[in-house]
Amino acid sequence: MKTAIICYSYHHGNTEKVARRIAAVLEAKLMKPEETNVSGLAEYDLIGFGSGIYFSKHHKSLLKLVDTMPEMKGKKAFIFSTAGRGEPTMAGNHRALRAGLEGKGFVIVGEFSCYAWDTFFLLRLIGGINKGRPNDDDLTKADVFAKDLANKLKG
Repeated sequence: MKTAIICYSYHHGNTEKVARRIAAVLEAKLMKPEETNVSGLAEYDLIGFGSGIYFSKHHKSLLKLVDTMPEMKGKKAFIFSTAGRGEPTMAGNHRALRAGLEGKGFVIVGEFSCYAWDTFFLLRLIGGINKGRPNDDDLTKADVFAKDLANKLKG
C-alpha cells in the first residue's frame, strides 16, 4: 500500500513527532503542504493529513491544500492532529478538514489525536500546558493507530 502523509508542524514539532511514528509504521512518504504536488497524489493508495489544532481547526495551509486538490473519488485518507487545550476530540477539531476531504471524494478510514505542548499566546507566560506531550504513551498510541489502519486496509 503506497502511502503519503502531509503534515504541518509549527511551534514545537509535536505533530511531526506523531507523523514520523505513523510514517514509520506505514512506510509512508512524509511531506509538507507547501511541498505537495497535488497532481502526484493520485499515485498513492492512502494519504494522511495532519497538523496541530489552531482555534478548533487544522492549520490553514493544510485546509488550503485540500481546497486546491482535484476530485479524489474513493481515495482513502486518514486524519490526525495534536492539540494543547481542551479534550483533543476529533469530532470537533477534525470537522473542517474532514468536510473538505469528503467534499473532494475521499473516504476517511481513520482518525487520531493526542495532547501536545502548547505555548501559544498567553500560555507562554506560564511555560505552556501539556509540556512533554506527545509523550511515549501518545507515540505508542500513534503506532497502534497506524498498525490497526494497515491491518484494516489489507483486505
